[in-house]
Amino acid sequence: MTDVTGAPADVLHTLFHSDQGGHEQVVLCQDRASGLKAVIALHSTAMGPALGGTRFYPYASEAEAIADALNLARGMSYKNAMAGLDHGGGKAVIIGDPEQIKTEELLLAYGRFVASLGGRYVTACDVGTYVADMDVVARECRWTTGRSPENGGAGDSSVLTAFGVFQGMRASAQHLWGDPTLRGRKVGVAGVGKVGHHLVDHLRADGAEVVITDVRADSVRRILDQHPTGVTAVADTEALIRVEGLDIYAPCALGGALDDTTVPALTARVVCGAANNQLAHPGVEKDLADRGILYAPDYVVNAGGVIQVADELHGFDFDRCKAKAAKIFDTTLAIFARAKEDGIPPAAAADRIAEQRMAEARSH
Repeated sequence: MTDVTGAPADVLHTLFHSDQGGHEQVVLCQDRASGLKAVIALHSTAMGPALGGTRFYPYASEAEAIADALNLARGMSYKNAMAGLDHGGGKAVIIGDPEQIKTEELLLAYGRFVASLGGRYVTACDVGTYVADMDVVARECRWTTGRSPENGGAGDSSVLTAFGVFQGMRASAQHLWGDPTLRGRKVGVAGVGKVGHHLVDHLRADGAEVVITDVRADSVRRILDQHPTGVTAVADTEALIRVEGLDIYAPCALGGALDDTTVPALTARVVCGAANNQLAHPGVEKDLADRGILYAPDYVVNAGGVIQVADELHGFDFDRCKAKAAKIFDTTLAIFARAKEDGIPPAAAADRIAEQRMAEARSH
């Protein structure tokens, strides 16, 4: 079923009528010459210009791409609000396989579309886009961050993303065990790529025992070579979540890591990781709470990267960024306190705090 524009009716219903909607603006972009098809979704500019990355992905349909852009943009509003940034939430998706269709012409065309929004949306990297791509986009659009140091940017944001997740783990340890150290704790890290390998470094430096897994054997081998003691590997995530004596589970790969299959099998007392959208569906946060598992909301603890790209807009300063990312410790503790006070799971408490901040910003 379609509406008069030919767009799937369920997409328009999502945008205008559902709880997942409420977006300010959705822009459909097409440049036939380069083959660009993109969606830019602005969920909220209440806190400031919308900030969020550009995902380049071979979606099964245009409707799926729009739905992903809407969900991701909404998530960025919450993440930026909780990170204390003067930014609302936005996200863009480029439809297609980046290995097949990504060209300089396409990225320049995309940059022109972002520029046409006049600063309402600031873009950065996401799945399928990299620092080098943002350098190209920036040639047409000054509202681009996540660029290379040679082009005035901050470069790789995974360093501070990992640092922020580590602060979330320290806060979880403080809340649950009364001490912010991870010394002597057993931590399972699923995914030791860009963010995960930095996280392992922090954990080992703090005295934690680490168990890792990754779909890429070379990523596992690199970690084991760097850490000949204190780190072991298991075959897959199925094995990792069942490791005996696991204190903390850190999903650092794809979203949807916590679902109806994994939650009942978890041996860990805490879940705190870098992956986005870890809860596979609404209700999982309650399942975790019912099992006595403390969940550190993903968009709170993984905000180090967005803190970094936001700072780039003001002339990047690593120490300033690290100080902001260190506050993830206090923010996470505040969420746990609010959850306990309101008798709700931490994910719901984080949403309430973020929504309150956005509502206050709109009223000014």
